[in-house]
Amino acid sequence: MSSLPHPYDSAEPATECRVTDAPEIPTAVVSQRDFPMYQMSSLMDGTFSHLGAALEDAGIHPIGPAFALHHRAPVSTADVEVGFPIDAPLPEPITLASGYEVIASALPAGRVAWVSHVGGYGSLAESWGAFTEEIGESEEQMMYPFWEFYVTPPTPDTNPASLRTDLFSLLEPRSG
Repeated sequence: MSSLPHPYDSAEPATECRVTDAPEIPTAVVSQRDFPMYQMSSLMDGTFSHLGAALEDAGIHPIGPAFALHHRAPVSTADVEVGFPIDAPLPEPITLASGYEVIASALPAGRVAWVSHVGGYGSLAESWGAFTEEIGESEEQMMYPFWEFYVTPPTPDTNPASLRTDLFSLLEPRSG
């Protein structure tokens, strides 16, 4: 199995905001526009519980954890892609048992800022707020999209305090 390149391959959580270059990574995603935020858990469950097996059947392999990529700030709805980074581009759409259609996409190449959130999903918004403030204080400018990798897969037995989610934001290019 392939693995993700830097900066996505960090074995340890990033306790402070880091800025680095990231390569483009092919992904297999369910893409939704104006998706109601209150239904996000059903979208993720309906995608993540079926996508691994569907990719395997297609001869494609996930190379990292599940993620969600946002094309705008979610409020009551989101423009979001949920899926996996993969080892080769998806040649054609796949329909999951849940009815969602999986398409080819990519995590963008470019300068990114990233930090890790360790804890339950309920406190992710606070971590995003602190992350965006830290980026602003460092005189960087966030751009869309932004995304989060669910590094620790949630299971019924997982202690929420041990969940690791890595937060990423594309940054404006620097001249020079």
